[in-house]
Amino acid sequence: MDPERCKKVVQALAGAFKGLRLYPLQHPAITRQIESLHTDFLALLGSRDTVRMGLLEGTLFIEDHLFTESGPAAEDIARLLEELDIGGLEFSSGLATGELHSLLGLMQKKGIGVQGLQNQLASAGIQHIRAVESEPEEETPRQIYGRALKVMDTIFSDVRMGRIPSSLEALDVVKGMARLTLADPHALFALSMLKDYDNYTFTHSVNVSVLALAVGRACGLSEEKLRVLGFGGLLHDLGKLRIHIDIITKPGRLTDVEFEEIKQHPVTGADIVTRMEGVTQEVIDIVLGHHLRYDQAGYPADVRGRKMSPLTDMAAIADTYDAITTLRSYQRPLTPRKATERLRKVKGSALHPEYTEIFIESLGTYPVGSLVRLDNNVIGLVVWVSTRDPDTVELKILFDGEGRKLSDPRRLKLDGSEAKRIVAEVDPFVKGIEVTDYFE
Repeated sequence: MDPERCKKVVQALAGAFKGLRLYPLQHPAITRQIESLHTDFLALLGSRDTVRMGLLEGTLFIEDHLFTESGPAAEDIARLLEELDIGGLEFSSGLATGELHSLLGLMQKKGIGVQGLQNQLASAGIQHIRAVESEPEEETPRQIYGRALKVMDTIFSDVRMGRIPSSLEALDVVKGMARLTLADPHALFALSMLKDYDNYTFTHSVNVSVLALAVGRACGLSEEKLRVLGFGGLLHDLGKLRIHIDIITKPGRLTDVEFEEIKQHPVTGADIVTRMEGVTQEVIDIVLGHHLRYDQAGYPADVRGRKMSPLTDMAAIADTYDAITTLRSYQRPLTPRKATERLRKVKGSALHPEYTEIFIESLGTYPVGSLVRLDNNVIGLVVWVSTRDPDTVELKILFDGEGRKLSDPRRLKLDGSEAKRIVAEVDPFVKGIEVTDYFE
């Protein structure tokens, strides 16, 4: 769905309602506004049968476009739908100017409810506008993350059995992940710190998807592009399933022969996903190019120099971040702050410099999941970072100033000016803390 067309419809609808404060419904000025609104709706409908406008946790949406950026027109329409006590409106092909004219009159009745408005629409002979209930209650971050793990488990099982996996459930879960990332970018990010070492490959796939969405949001991608990026993140390592498990799980250094086999997994993965439904070239690029490196010194060698989607660079940042924050037989995981320092060292060579810096800045000085010491020796876990000021954080205080672990952690919010109270990062391993235990 074209975001600009969505904005034009919302602005035109809000403008028509504002006009009713000055003129009666039959005034020529209102008629002109409705004609303009009708033209915008026809452009939005295009070849579609229906277009839905509604509220998701108080935020206005039109189909897959969520109005996350504050704007007076979107806020006015969201408030209007709330006052009507309806979840939204569905507009269908064949919509007439007269129907929009009648709708404006009906929508001045506060608290009418879905059934009440639907009855009024039917009485007025309006056939191409329908009142709809609120969107189903949103899943919690943990529910979405858990569903993504189950989806990947199924996809991995299909690939191991030689079947081409279905894309439907993966596309559906990525839709929820993308919307949650737009509404609260740090909620899923925190859960990416969950590491199942016995099932590393598919846990890593979900985490890369989550982290890629965080990178994409920081870089200003639309919801539509975020879904593509998240889908590519889920599928990026499918080719590893065709490599012998002993090589994948080998604790020591790989031989040259073994590493050459590992280097084939992007090509193998791209071959698998090409045969899946709903896979675009951008998704194929992510699977094929996530190890190419920004300087093109990576693999597979035969695709070096090929023009690829920018989403590939974003997925590579996510892949690197998850790899360096994960415990492996040959490496201790880096803390979030140290991980961002490592990313800075390889930007411009391994990773896209601009996207990497934007991502790092969006995480703040102490990203979600950082265990930190304050100037009074209290130790707390960063559980929230403001999207407006990444140095404004909320902590769960886990240890008091005497070093005693608290049975009931309390919350403490530090605004940007108070961030200097954080004097150091603390290694959770040293304190015996599993940070994901403290996220809702």
